[in-house]
Amino acid sequence: MKIVYDYQIFNSQKYGGVSRYIYEIATRIARFNGFKVNILAGLYVNKYLKNSSQDLVFGWPRPLLPKTTKIIARLNAQVSKILLRRDPPDIIHETYYLPRGIAPKSCKTIITVHDMIHEKFSNLFKEKQRRFSLIKAEAIRRADRVICVSNQTKKDLIEILDINPQKISVIYHGSSLQISDSLDRDTSSIEYPYILYVGKRQGYKNFDRLLQGYAKCDSLNNNFKLVCTGQTRFSSSELNRIYDLGLNEDKVKYVSGDDRTLAKLYKQASVFVYPSLYEGFGIPLLEAMSLGCPIVCSNTSSIPEVVDNAAEFFDPYEVDSIVNALEKVLFSSERVKSLVTLGGERIKHFSWEASAKQTSLVYSSLLL
Repeated sequence: MKIVYDYQIFNSQKYGGVSRYIYEIATRIARFNGFKVNILAGLYVNKYLKNSSQDLVFGWPRPLLPKTTKIIARLNAQVSKILLRRDPPDIIHETYYLPRGIAPKSCKTIITVHDMIHEKFSNLFKEKQRRFSLIKAEAIRRADRVICVSNQTKKDLIEILDINPQKISVIYHGSSLQISDSLDRDTSSIEYPYILYVGKRQGYKNFDRLLQGYAKCDSLNNNFKLVCTGQTRFSSSELNRIYDLGLNEDKVKYVSGDDRTLAKLYKQASVFVYPSLYEGFGIPLLEAMSLGCPIVCSNTSSIPEVVDNAAEFFDPYEVDSIVNALEKVLFSSERVKSLVTLGGERIKHFSWEASAKQTSLVYSSLLL
């Protein structure tokens, strides 16, 4: 069975959850008997592909230059169509959302839906980003099969786009961030206790309510720093907000780094906090559990589905609820120990190997 993953996400994303997901799935299925896998990457910027075998990836790395992504995407689309007509695969797994597919008529297509954030929180996005939802809907309806990364995402997809449930398979993510020997040998550490925040901070990510709670609670801001990582440094507007709340960059810190730095941050944090209003899955939850970091998180969307009982929950719309949940964990060694133990058990339910195996079964079912 010949499977091709298209160029889309590798053209626009150097690092990130979606490209990581495709990379992890593709590289594993390529090792399964009976499957021939290619990533038709074209001219790409993605860094995960540098670790792939030359037999797996068809394409060439390029620098990420301003205002070139759309132009290169059009070029990649045209080249891909020519190559696919010459040697059509059995299945094309579209890595993101195209208004019109590039697959020959003889090919089956699969698409993965990671969340329905743009649809559920359209008021938080600009008009250009809201139009993205129309393209996404067309891509989903065109696909022969849809993979959702959680039951919550499946439920939202059915409610919003009225997709036939028989067309949808739910397959969980795995975690790529693991404890390594090099990490264990690293003797450097952050000497102050801290609350860890990972990822984007705008809109539905709800960082501002976390910031408000941290600022108003002396027991938190006098005993713990708030360390942020995973996106960009604080913007001028974010810094103004931090100062307006009576905080400063000594209290609320940004730390940059690679996956090794991120693993260290999880491992040394007093707690990982996840205040998001909505997540289609939430890979940072798996990362925290795999590295023994206790979790304090929202009680909304897919988050309880992923962590089960291995977290202290709060209402993300209520600042006091966020504060109370953090205090329950940070000032109780017994609760910390319990959450770490529960997280260690819960993470056993998630792996990229299991995800790849289930995905391969979906592929096979399309050709029966």
